[in-house]
Amino acid sequence: MRLQGIHHISAITGDAQRNLDFYTRVLGLRLVAKTVNQDDPNVYHLFYADEQGHPGSEMTFFEYPHAIPGRPGAGMIHRIVWRVGSDAALVFWAQRLPSLEVPVTRGAEGSVVFSDPEGLEHELVVDESGDAPLIAGAPDIPAEHALQGFEGVRAYATDPERSGALLEKVLGAERSGDDVWTLRGERRGGWIAYDPAPAERGRQSGGSVHHIAWGTTVVEHPEWQDRITAAGVHTSGIIDRTYFKSIYFREPSGVLFEIADDAPGFTIDSPVEELGRKIILPPQFEGQRERIERRLTPLPDPGPRPAAAT
Repeated sequence: MRLQGIHHISAITGDAQRNLDFYTRVLGLRLVAKTVNQDDPNVYHLFYADEQGHPGSEMTFFEYPHAIPGRPGAGMIHRIVWRVGSDAALVFWAQRLPSLEVPVTRGAEGSVVFSDPEGLEHELVVDESGDAPLIAGAPDIPAEHALQGFEGVRAYATDPERSGALLEKVLGAERSGDDVWTLRGERRGGWIAYDPAPAERGRQSGGSVHHIAWGTTVVEHPEWQDRITAAGVHTSGIIDRTYFKSIYFREPSGVLFEIADDAPGFTIDSPVEELGRKIILPPQFEGQRERIERRLTPLPDPGPRPAAAT
């Protein structure tokens, strides 16, 4: 069994409207789902992704209105790394982001580093994986320069070797650099890198990552539960999230991991061209729709997408 790289990354926002504007208008991702946190249905769970809502491109946010700024610390992801198609794409983003009042710095090998309005850090790198690009259609972003899905994440740790042991022995990762481990399946791959943790304790709040999910298949999902528990790691058990099933556990550094399968996806509620237009609720909350919608931040209808969009 091999994990299929990053399935999704979930973070926290204190302002759903500003969050929506940044990830759709600025970064060009598509809002593919407006739903709720299934552990707290009074809270939005927003999903941004490629045009089809594929795993590997899903950046999600729980909205806690007016949340104070978060701060990454030991056991927390502090940077999300995205793929783009070329050096020309890096130049495009290095020019586009400042024009939209998003400061950038240039990192190693010309990467583009920036933060969202709440301080969540991102980096764009040229894709060398050979994986299929996962692209959303944005009117002012040429397809050849669009984001192409996740490359990896950087987390803070005090003892990365302990995390590496679990990644290698239990999750099947391969060490691919100094304190970097790659998880690659037949379709996709992704990595997690560990950096020395700051002395100041982290705070999970607005602009911080809540968890990272690694992808698997419906068939292999129960086998991962068995493998992880057999290694003595406490898990949540398999939880049905309606659009996929999930297993949660913390790796030794404290980062919250999820193993998520690849079906059925968001099109069980809507056709692809209608994704993101209405609030979708799991069946157990449908009877509370009126009350739930009153509590959620009003967000604009993005309108239908062309059926032929890719």
